[in-house]
Amino acid sequence: MEAAMGLMRRIPPKHIETALSALLGLLPDHATDLLSQVDQPLQVLCDVDNGREFILCEYNRDADSYRSPWSNKYHPLLEDGCLPSPELRKLEIEANDIFGVYRDHYYEGGISSVYIWEDLTDGFVACFLIKKDGSRSGHGRRGYLQEGAWEAIHVIQVGPEENGTTNYCLTSTVMLSLTTNNESSGTFSLSGSIRRQMNMNLAMTDGHLCNMGKMIEEMEGKLRNSLDQVYFGKTKEMVCILRPPRELLPEELPENRKI
Repeated sequence: MEAAMGLMRRIPPKHIETALSALLGLLPDHATDLLSQVDQPLQVLCDVDNGREFILCEYNRDADSYRSPWSNKYHPLLEDGCLPSPELRKLEIEANDIFGVYRDHYYEGGISSVYIWEDLTDGFVACFLIKKDGSRSGHGRRGYLQEGAWEAIHVIQVGPEENGTTNYCLTSTVMLSLTTNNESSGTFSLSGSIRRQMNMNLAMTDGHLCNMGKMIEEMEGKLRNSLDQVYFGKTKEMVCILRPPRELLPEELPENRKI
């Protein structure tokens, strides 16, 4: 299992589904652990009752059906599927509205979904998902990429309130993939994923949604900086070493002035 997880951490996001399927065939006894620990590229389904798309993941799945955050119904229909309590459902509806505003401001479109369910420790767990298709045919507004996707998964375990404070444990994963194909840059492909964790005790003055929103905003900023330094920074460094820009090359003397 340890070797399998090490392999999956090194697989580009666009090949994760193929690699995971092969591992499930090789390690059927570890299927549950693999499916729960490996973050797969996010898929999208349309809620026919509302005409709105929602994101599929392990956190809104029951059997082979997925619960929509808009109608609170499973697709395909599942009569005895797990549902959040009325109190958490109210919080889930509000979280989806607020997170939609956050998505539009930071991502200029895309799809987001929030799912909340009860925990065994008198608290609850919330999952915030964002999928942005940055390709020319997707949600990309600038049209620079032939293919591109940013997929963020934020899972927050919220503990019970004690003395006016609550413990929040945030685990965030971002999967990035992009491909360009034009005259100026040529064909270029880059993909990778990064995972980080944050644990904080926060006062309940502003409520759960405010506290969780601040943590997600801070974490996404750190993840973007890490991706910029690790993936784009290192890639740019290697390209400049292999093919230095013309302005950095030693200036050659004209042919008639060479000694």
